[in-house]
Amino acid sequence: MNADADADDGADDGADADDGAGARTGSGAGLGVGGFALRVVLVAAGLAALGYGVDGLLTMPRATHPSNAAAWLIGGIVIHDALLVPGAMLVGFALSRLVRAPYRAVAQGALIVSGAVALMSLPLWRGYGGSVDNRSVNPLPYGRNLAIVLGAVWAGAALLMISRAVRVRRTGRTGRTGRRDAPKAG
Repeated sequence: MNADADADDGADDGADADDGAGARTGSGAGLGVGGFALRVVLVAAGLAALGYGVDGLLTMPRATHPSNAAAWLIGGIVIHDALLVPGAMLVGFALSRLVRAPYRAVAQGALIVSGAVALMSLPLWRGYGGSVDNRSVNPLPYGRNLAIVLGAVWAGAALLMISRAVRVRRTGRTGRTGRRDAPKAG
């Protein structure tokens, strides 16, 4: 395939389209009046909910234990920044080296869903809050159920990867751009 044919292959990647949006910058770029108003309403609602929570935390110390809440909040930030972010970066780097492009996004999505489900269900499958005297507190086999959910997530990811492999083999399309592989010279 020569350079002229490669430069004009009919695929519009949008790189040369100028819709004037490039001149706008900032957090409100591209928002109309309705979008900006919606953003203002949502920010105000979020700040009101945050204020309500802080007020409840500070005005009912016997029920909320503000020092324990502060320890959990600070500990969560430290664990997030010291462990979770570097771990996610290492996994992402490994995926970029080990998994081919058509399947990488599927693997990333499955890992994100798996991590979120496992983390949110951690108190259940670890048995926190349970009682030996009261079996109805944590009555289900949460570890088994987590394994079933994770199996379903990865089965769905595998099916999606297989469908992408079949599509690549059938059409020769290599990725998101929709460009076909170059014909073999010969």
